[in-house]
Amino acid sequence: MNQLTSSASPADLPGEADRPGVPPGAALPGTLSGELRAELVAFRRDLHMHPELGNQEFRTTAALKARLELAGLEPRVLATGTGLICDIGVAPGLSPALPMLALRADIDALPIPDTKIGCVYRSTVPDRAHACGHDVHTTVVLGAGLVLAELHRQGALPRPVRLIFQPAEEVLPGGAPDAMDAGVLEGVGRIIAVHCDPKVDAGRIGLRHGPITSACDRLEIALDGPGGHTARPHLTTDLVTAAARVATDVPMLVARRVDARSGLAVTWGRIESGHACNVVPQHAELSGTVRCLDLDAWRQAPDLVHAAIDEIAGLYRAKSEINYIRGVPPVVNDPLVTELLHDAMAARRGTGSVEDTLQSLGGEDFSWYLEQVPGAMARLGVRTPGERVSRDLHQGDFDADESAIDAGVELFTAAALLDAERF
Repeated sequence: MNQLTSSASPADLPGEADRPGVPPGAALPGTLSGELRAELVAFRRDLHMHPELGNQEFRTTAALKARLELAGLEPRVLATGTGLICDIGVAPGLSPALPMLALRADIDALPIPDTKIGCVYRSTVPDRAHACGHDVHTTVVLGAGLVLAELHRQGALPRPVRLIFQPAEEVLPGGAPDAMDAGVLEGVGRIIAVHCDPKVDAGRIGLRHGPITSACDRLEIALDGPGGHTARPHLTTDLVTAAARVATDVPMLVARRVDARSGLAVTWGRIESGHACNVVPQHAELSGTVRCLDLDAWRQAPDLVHAAIDEIAGLYRAKSEINYIRGVPPVVNDPLVTELLHDAMAARRGTGSVEDTLQSLGGEDFSWYLEQVPGAMARLGVRTPGERVSRDLHQGDFDADESAIDAGVELFTAAALLDAERF
């Protein structure tokens, strides 16, 4: 069942007395001070002005390391040279007595220009932009870490927490596998994350049980044949027709060989062949993506796609060379961890601050962590309430309402406190 929320509108958000598990008038531990809130906004803007691509996030890593060390923590840079982890409530060199809750952020940017006009913190790096909100994710996990570190100093953090600042999420198959090889999940019992959503108002989150993103792989095909004169196609491998049939028939053929509910879809982004109108070419290329909503179907996809391509290309005597590049599986939210996020947000801001969300066809390498430990991802609202301008992810004018930072920090800190009660 995917229904997680009430039908309350933002205007009907419950007050403190309505928050589950919180006595009327009780102070919620771990909220942001005005000073820390201002610091986090400034930190996010600095990241936004200095975006770095995957596995090149040296400045970002250094800034995070310096701030965490200033808080008395001992962050460890990953072996790849970018990204880091930081444990809170664990003595250096010792293993945690209890499984940790990990808070994960991705820290890389995109290779596109920042096209915002009149924005004082727009990117200063040509053709680089934080157009997917990773600067917000990073700031939220940093802020949560600073709040939880203070709780630990006060003796109010019941269980250790690990912060994971992961590089290269935008680079297939993502930076998560390298981070896992570096041991970021050792001692971790559950893992949570957020992803900016410009369709959700700031101050709210979207949740879903089960798959919340899609699997996404990359596909590259080369077709070859002897070529020849267009006056005598029967003496050639009619490569343009072969490429056209691969482009049109393979997606339909693959879709008919799995359960339609799996959403397995082959979509082309490039097709190229030939140089003259009267010459049958000797080479053609196609490239595209394979997306899938279902984890089991995703595991079958390479064999299904290979077989379909060979079958269609063989009809035209075209030799095919297939490069199927594994990307990421779908993010499949664990039901118990999803409920943890729901109740954490409801405890902070009321049940009306949580809404159901649909499964996205976008890919996210957070999915790799969920192959090893249970976890869940929430969609973090970044749209200014009442705003009519539509801004989407991976576009140069993307920006976030910075009050989303408060909501994200509150979500993670409450989740860390509730996690200790439930697991």
